[in-house]
Amino acid sequence: DKEVRAIFLRLFAQLFQGYRSCLQLIRIHAEPVIHFHKAAFLGQRGLIENDFLTKVLNGMAFAGFVSERGPPFRTCDLFDELVAFEVERIKAEEGNPPKMIKHVRELAEQLFKNENPNPHIAFQKVPRPTEGSHLRVHILPFPRINEGRVQELLQEGLARSQGAPPATRGDKKCVVPAGPPVGMFM
Repeated sequence: DKEVRAIFLRLFAQLFQGYRSCLQLIRIHAEPVIHFHKAAFLGQRGLIENDFLTKVLNGMAFAGFVSERGPPFRTCDLFDELVAFEVERIKAEEGNPPKMIKHVRELAEQLFKNENPNPHIAFQKVPRPTEGSHLRVHILPFPRINEGRVQELLQEGLARSQGAPPATRGDKKCVVPAGPPVGMFM
Protein backbone atom coordinates (compact mmCIF):
# COMPACT_ATOMS: atom_id res chain seq x y z
CA ASP A 1 0.00 0.00 0.00
CA LYS A 2 2.71 2.47 0.99
CA GLU A 3 4.79 1.69 -2.12
CA VAL A 4 1.83 2.44 -4.41
CA ARG A 5 1.29 5.71 -2.55
CA ALA A 6 5.02 6.49 -2.87
CA ILE A 7 4.84 5.95 -6.65
CA PHE A 8 1.95 8.40 -6.93
CA LEU A 9 3.76 10.86 -4.65
CA ARG A 10 6.78 10.75 -6.98
CA LEU A 11 4.55 11.08 -10.05
CA PHE A 12 2.81 14.19 -8.76
CA ALA A 13 6.11 15.64 -7.54
CA GLN A 14 7.49 15.23 -11.08
CA LEU A 15 4.31 16.56 -12.65
CA PHE A 16 4.14 19.68 -10.47
CA GLN A 17 7.87 20.44 -10.08
CA GLY A 18 8.32 24.18 -10.01
CA TYR A 19 4.66 24.97 -9.37
CA ARG A 20 5.56 27.34 -6.51
CA SER A 21 7.30 29.72 -8.90
CA CYS A 22 3.97 30.21 -10.76
CA LEU A 23 1.92 31.09 -7.68
CA GLN A 24 0.75 34.68 -7.41
CA LEU A 25 -0.56 36.30 -4.26
CA ILE A 26 -3.35 38.76 -5.09
CA ARG A 27 -4.02 41.26 -2.31
CA ILE A 28 -6.96 43.16 -3.80
CA HIS A 29 -9.47 41.51 -1.45
CA ALA A 30 -9.58 41.71 2.34
CA GLU A 31 -8.30 38.12 2.36
CA PRO A 32 -5.35 37.52 0.02
CA VAL A 33 -6.10 35.09 -2.84
CA ILE A 34 -3.52 32.68 -4.23
CA HIS A 35 -3.66 32.29 -8.00
CA PHE A 36 -1.78 29.75 -10.10
CA HIS A 37 -0.49 31.09 -13.43
CA LYS A 38 -1.19 28.04 -15.64
CA ALA A 39 0.04 29.57 -18.90
CA ALA A 40 3.41 30.46 -17.39
CA PHE A 41 3.78 26.98 -15.88
CA LEU A 42 2.93 25.18 -19.13
CA GLY A 43 4.98 27.60 -21.24
CA GLN A 44 8.12 27.39 -19.13
CA ARG A 45 7.98 23.60 -19.14
CA GLY A 46 7.25 23.45 -22.88
CA LEU A 47 3.96 21.61 -22.33
CA ILE A 48 1.42 24.05 -23.78
CA GLU A 49 0.06 21.40 -26.17
CA ASN A 50 -0.14 18.70 -23.47
CA ASP A 51 -3.88 18.00 -23.11
CA PHE A 52 -3.51 15.78 -20.05
CA LEU A 53 -1.60 18.30 -17.94
CA THR A 54 -3.88 21.13 -19.11
CA LYS A 55 -6.94 19.16 -17.96
CA VAL A 56 -5.26 18.34 -14.63
CA LEU A 57 -4.47 22.02 -14.03
CA ASN A 58 -8.05 23.05 -14.89
CA GLY A 59 -9.60 20.50 -12.52
CA MET A 60 -11.17 21.12 -9.12
CA ALA A 61 -8.63 18.86 -7.43
CA PHE A 62 -5.78 21.08 -8.59
CA ALA A 63 -7.65 24.19 -7.41
CA GLY A 64 -7.86 22.57 -3.98
CA PHE A 65 -4.18 21.67 -4.20
CA VAL A 66 -3.28 25.33 -4.87
CA SER A 67 -5.46 26.63 -2.05
CA GLU A 68 -3.97 24.12 0.43
CA ARG A 69 -0.35 24.27 -0.68
CA GLY A 70 -0.19 27.85 -1.91
CA PRO A 71 0.41 29.70 1.36
CA PRO A 72 4.12 30.37 1.82
CA PHE A 73 3.96 29.73 5.57
CA ARG A 74 2.43 26.39 6.54
CA THR A 75 3.34 22.93 7.77
CA CYS A 76 5.69 21.20 5.30
CA ASP A 77 5.54 17.52 4.45
CA LEU A 78 7.18 14.84 2.33
CA PHE A 79 5.70 16.18 -0.92
CA ASP A 80 7.24 19.62 -0.32
CA GLU A 81 10.63 18.03 0.30
CA LEU A 82 10.37 16.01 -2.93
CA VAL A 83 9.39 19.03 -5.03
CA ALA A 84 12.04 21.29 -3.50
CA PHE A 85 15.06 19.09 -2.85
CA GLU A 86 14.78 15.82 -4.79
CA VAL A 87 14.48 17.25 -8.32
CA GLU A 88 17.95 16.18 -9.42
CA ARG A 89 17.62 12.73 -7.87
CA ILE A 90 14.30 12.06 -9.62
CA LYS A 91 15.76 13.21 -12.96
CA ALA A 92 18.84 10.99 -12.49
CA GLU A 93 16.72 7.94 -11.69
CA GLU A 94 14.59 8.17 -14.87
CA GLY A 95 16.81 5.77 -16.80
CA ASN A 96 17.77 3.56 -13.86
CA PRO A 97 14.88 1.36 -12.60
CA PRO A 98 16.79 -0.19 -9.64
CA LYS A 99 17.58 3.26 -8.22
CA MET A 100 13.98 4.35 -8.82
CA ILE A 101 12.65 1.29 -6.97
CA LYS A 102 15.06 1.96 -4.10
CA HIS A 103 13.80 5.56 -3.85
CA VAL A 104 10.16 4.40 -3.94
CA ARG A 105 10.89 1.98 -1.07
CA GLU A 106 12.57 4.78 0.93
CA LEU A 107 9.52 7.00 0.39
CA ALA A 108 7.20 4.14 1.39
CA GLU A 109 9.21 3.68 4.58
CA GLN A 110 8.88 7.40 5.36
CA LEU A 111 5.12 7.26 4.72
CA PHE A 112 4.87 4.27 7.05
CA LYS A 113 6.87 6.05 9.78
CA ASN A 114 4.70 9.18 9.41
CA GLU A 115 1.54 7.16 9.97
CA ASN A 116 2.92 4.80 12.63
CA PRO A 117 5.41 6.68 14.82
CA ASN A 118 5.26 3.85 17.41
CA PRO A 119 5.08 0.64 15.34
CA HIS A 120 5.32 -1.64 18.39
CA ILE A 121 2.07 -0.13 19.70
CA ALA A 122 0.26 -0.18 16.35
CA PHE A 123 0.66 -3.92 15.83
CA GLN A 124 -0.03 -5.70 19.10
CA LYS A 125 -0.30 -9.45 18.92
CA VAL A 126 -3.56 -10.97 20.10
CA PRO A 127 -2.98 -14.26 21.90
CA ARG A 128 -4.57 -17.36 20.45
CA PRO A 129 -7.45 -18.73 22.47
CA THR A 130 -6.59 -21.85 24.40
CA GLU A 131 -7.76 -25.19 23.17
CA GLY A 132 -11.31 -25.89 24.32
CA SER A 133 -11.98 -22.29 25.33
CA HIS A 134 -15.00 -22.19 23.08
CA LEU A 135 -16.60 -24.97 25.13
CA ARG A 136 -16.51 -23.01 28.39
CA VAL A 137 -19.59 -20.97 29.13
CA HIS A 138 -18.72 -18.02 31.31
CA ILE A 139 -21.01 -15.19 30.34
CA LEU A 140 -21.07 -12.50 32.98
CA PRO A 141 -24.13 -10.28 33.23
CA PHE A 142 -23.59 -6.70 32.08
CA PRO A 143 -23.42 -4.43 35.14
CA ARG A 144 -26.10 -1.84 35.69
CA ILE A 145 -25.06 1.74 34.97
CA ASN A 146 -25.36 4.25 37.80
CA GLU A 147 -26.90 7.32 36.13
CA GLY A 148 -25.90 9.63 38.98
CA ARG A 149 -22.26 8.59 38.74
CA VAL A 150 -22.28 9.09 34.94
CA GLN A 151 -23.57 12.64 35.41
CA GLU A 152 -20.88 13.34 38.03
CA LEU A 153 -18.15 12.15 35.68
CA LEU A 154 -19.53 14.28 32.83
CA GLN A 155 -19.62 17.38 35.06
CA GLU A 156 -16.05 16.75 36.24
CA GLY A 157 -14.84 16.39 32.66
CA LEU A 158 -16.60 19.59 31.57
CA ALA A 159 -15.13 21.51 34.50
CA ARG A 160 -11.60 20.29 33.66
CA SER A 161 -11.95 21.06 29.94
CA GLN A 162 -13.19 24.60 30.58
CA GLY A 163 -10.14 25.43 32.69
CA ALA A 164 -7.65 23.75 30.36
CA PRO A 165 -5.98 25.60 27.47
CA PRO A 166 -7.30 24.68 24.02
CA ALA A 167 -5.62 21.68 22.46
CA THR A 168 -3.21 22.53 19.68
CA ARG A 169 -1.66 20.32 17.10
CA GLY A 170 2.07 19.74 17.29
CA ASP A 171 2.73 20.63 13.64
CA LYS A 172 5.29 23.35 13.29
CA LYS A 173 4.73 25.86 10.53
CA CYS A 174 7.65 26.92 8.40
CA VAL A 175 8.39 28.75 5.19
CA VAL A 176 7.74 26.31 2.34
CA PRO A 177 10.86 25.82 0.21
CA ALA A 178 10.32 27.12 -3.31
CA GLY A 179 12.55 24.59 -5.04
CA PRO A 180 14.12 25.16 -8.43
CA PRO A 181 12.44 27.39 -11.03
CA VAL A 182 10.09 25.84 -13.60
CA GLY A 183 12.35 26.56 -16.60
CA MET A 184 14.82 23.96 -15.32
CA PHE A 185 12.52 21.05 -16.21
CA MET A 186 12.43 21.46 -19.96
